[in-house]
Amino acid sequence: QVQLVESGGGLVQAGGSLRLSCAASGRTFSTYTMGWFRQAPAKEREFVAAISRGGGSTKYADSVKDRFIISRDNAKNTVYLQMNNLKPEDTALYYCAAAPLGSSWNRVGEVGIYAYWGQGTQVTVSS
Repeated sequence: QVQLVESGGGLVQAGGSLRLSCAASGRTFSTYTMGWFRQAPAKEREFVAAISRGGGSTKYADSVKDRFIISRDNAKNTVYLQMNNLKPEDTALYYCAAAPLGSSWNRVGEVGIYAYWGQGTQVTVSS
């Protein structure tokens, strides 16, 4: 089992940047595919980015491609989301999630493959 705690959210003006962090407990962090999702009020939770266990593969939603960068440091049990050129439509509660060993990379955009979720960190982008 793994516990996830996000941090780094806040209020930023459009065009600004934020870096989210997600710290994981436990000694098996490197066995999990990690993902970031977000949920705006009255909307469904949507995929943002994912990174493979070793960090060699990444995947992004089209809406954030070329603006966001996901990375991980397995020695620190932490996954990051660097968000650049933020837009008001990026405003949401951002969650990190862990998908266990054996999860299909082809399905990393699906909420259902992730077994563990953090509580979320709020990102608000003003225009």
